[in-house]
Amino acid sequence: MENASKALLMAAGVLIGVLILSLAVYLFVSFGTTSSELHKQQDSDRINQFNSQFTSYEGKEGVTIYDVITVANLATENNIYYEFNKRNNIPSTDTNDFYISVVLKNEYNNNELIERGYDSNAKTTRDKYNEIISKDVNSMQIIGDKESYLNQYECKVYISSITQRVYKVVFTKK
Repeated sequence: MENASKALLMAAGVLIGVLILSLAVYLFVSFGTTSSELHKQQDSDRINQFNSQFTSYEGKEGVTIYDVITVANLATENNIYYEFNKRNNIPSTDTNDFYISVVLKNEYNNNELIERGYDSNAKTTRDKYNEIISKDVNSMQIIGDKESYLNQYECKVYISSITQRVYKVVFTKK
């Protein structure tokens, strides 16, 4: 009888040990999944915050050449950060990199890539932007007696289906 009670105590101890071990494994998997979901949510928030710098201009009234240059500078900073060389072609939606191109369509040019890229120097970029601003300011519209307004632009933002990040911003003169 004494051996049977010891056997039952040992079986109960093993059973409790297995239960504790199972609980530990369950908690480990559960916390790992939660951590993974939190990490994915943080990545998604970061992408949305990055994209909002560009998408905030989409559908906005009163977008001027200065806003266009601001977006081009943001794109240039991004491309320098990722060490992309200046591209002659505009990336398509299936690209798996973080290159951003900014295109300006107006009467001076039909489809000008104004993001200057990694291989250009700051002076060349600044000169190019100043030239674009000068052309736009020189063509200011006179409305009424003496009121003049800068040209207005519409913005269209393209987001990659792979990276979920902005890859192209197109400004078209209204």
